[in-house]
Amino acid sequence: MVSEDDRIAGADGLTPDSLRNEADWRRFQSALDTAAVTILGRLGHEVNPNPKRRRRLVMSRSVAGLERHDDGWWWNPAGMSIGKALAEVAPEGGVAAIPGGREVFDFFLETGFDRFDLARVAGVRIAGGIPIFSSVSEGRSAAGSLAAHGLRPAPPEVLDAAAGVSVTRWQRTG
Repeated sequence: MVSEDDRIAGADGLTPDSLRNEADWRRFQSALDTAAVTILGRLGHEVNPNPKRRRRLVMSRSVAGLERHDDGWWWNPAGMSIGKALAEVAPEGGVAAIPGGREVFDFFLETGFDRFDLARVAGVRIAGGIPIFSSVSEGRSAAGSLAAHGLRPAPPEVLDAAAGVSVTRWQRTG
């Protein structure tokens, strides 16, 4: 979920309570349950337990290419393409869920998302927080960044009207 100013975390890199919502959490967990693999950054992996033992691909510069660890697969995109990594980690194919963080979102924004669900909470701003995409720091909105990379929005879906939480599905066209 992002704040009104397109931030995914505070300056400390952690998700503040103001970006947590039960309706969004249920939707998010359901999506992770159906994914063949979840791709996330090292910090997200370290601070978010994996009690369901979902298959994780952890994006990290601490490995050369792709390594199997007890807690998941660790992958460095500089050492192995995403296609090769996914062929090894999820040979049966399927959906890759990408919960972030920013470097992971930036990588896939350039590589090409087929779909991106942008959950947002209205009325919350996080001064000095970490933006969802690096381009937000350069003055482009999250929506503008997705549109610039060939994704188009569906109408927003309200998840929790009282809390001002909605989600917009962005999909690649053509």
